[in-house]
Amino acid sequence: MTTPEEVLKLAKENDVKVVDFKFVDLPGTWQHFSAPAHVLTEELFEDGVPFDGSSVRGFQTIDESDMLVIPDATTAFIDPFTSAPTLSLTCNIAHPTKQPYSRDPRYIAQKAEEFLRVSGVADTACFGPEAEFYIFDGVRYVSSDNIQYAEVDSIEAHWNSAGHDEKPNLGHLMNLKGGYFPVPPNDTYQDLRTEMVLTLEALDITVEAHHHEVGAPGQAEIDFRFGTLVNTADNLMLFKYVTKNTARKHGKTVTFMPKPVFGDNGSGMHTHQSLWKNEKPLFYDADGYAGISQLARFYIGGILTHAPALLAIAAPSTNSYKRLVPGFEAPVNLVFSKGNRSAAVRLPLTDNPKAKRIEFRPPDPTANPYLLFSALLLAGLDGIRREIEPSQYGFGPVDRDLYSLSAEELREISSVPGSLDESLKALENDHSFLLEGSVFTTDLLEKYIEHKREQADQVRLRPAPIEFSLYYDC
Repeated sequence: MTTPEEVLKLAKENDVKVVDFKFVDLPGTWQHFSAPAHVLTEELFEDGVPFDGSSVRGFQTIDESDMLVIPDATTAFIDPFTSAPTLSLTCNIAHPTKQPYSRDPRYIAQKAEEFLRVSGVADTACFGPEAEFYIFDGVRYVSSDNIQYAEVDSIEAHWNSAGHDEKPNLGHLMNLKGGYFPVPPNDTYQDLRTEMVLTLEALDITVEAHHHEVGAPGQAEIDFRFGTLVNTADNLMLFKYVTKNTARKHGKTVTFMPKPVFGDNGSGMHTHQSLWKNEKPLFYDADGYAGISQLARFYIGGILTHAPALLAIAAPSTNSYKRLVPGFEAPVNLVFSKGNRSAAVRLPLTDNPKAKRIEFRPPDPTANPYLLFSALLLAGLDGIRREIEPSQYGFGPVDRDLYSLSAEELREISSVPGSLDESLKALENDHSFLLEGSVFTTDLLEKYIEHKREQADQVRLRPAPIEFSLYYDC
């Protein structure tokens, strides 16, 4: 584990000129400020650095704006994207008294890990998110009183069959939903994704694979190795930082928006989970359905029981529900199944006890990973505590293609909420499991719901371009 002394040594070896302090806001976006390298002392890791918390989304009001960032020495890395040698440190948020801040998402995740240890059920929760994203050549959008407009472009897209930017068209474009897995020259982003991967690996994030995803105009996936809850959330924040900045360096842009393109695949963040105790996996049972233990079934029961409320954290944007639409190969059905990607909970087929896990498929990359992983863990632990057997509540298992079921058969299967508003109402009505162990707090949930409702209202108030096509000539 990296100590403050080792961080100072790292800074000296790399002739660091600037220290960058990063922290996550309530919605899940990295924020930062920087200082000259001479501020870096061992005492800094105890005393913290003051900042104004009143302008950070979901944090303090202006009359209580004095806050501290407390750097975590284990997160130190040399930033690969800055001109001046810069040391990056991920931080927790605290009051001036050094008391941890209840709305700091990273603190929530740390409390979730401690709650798991105290529960005695397990001592480690592992998470592995698959955050899909799109690489575009350009994006334009505006929302004003008289203009509602958005445009994305990709040199891979079928709509550029007549040429791109008046250059000769060399062909090899992607057909709709045709991005899985053609080789170059159709896949034009092999080298760009590889550069992202090599940068991630240089920053100690182990990558397992990368490839073009189904979405024709530049959809991509880079899978990095699972890890413990807080560490994986930290890695996901760094993953987004690396992919976005690598793309920008090459004149491209990356978005983790769930549904940026009409008619093509959305971007999800399927989240793999497992529990361990004394370095032994708890989700494996060779004699169980799909090789999972009864403990894993209870964990699934908790997640599926609380799924409507979880969606407010797992799919927390209005755009999320343009991906989660029934009938369009979206994981909206609240059942579990082995190897079945049409179920909300998939059980990957493997005989390796250490690889036995569950995969919750509705989340997308707009989720704050610290809040998401913590909420999923608490829902699963609630299922274990209450011994919620999913088959007794109509949650499966189902070993059929859910997209081929009749309307009558589908009526027997619960589905995720159809909008952010519905999910937020579900969270208001079902959140006591999140308050266990004081992991989440009432004030955080109230502020979170308030912020998300404001976003939903912003979308609801604006006419959409398609409405002009449908209703202008009424």
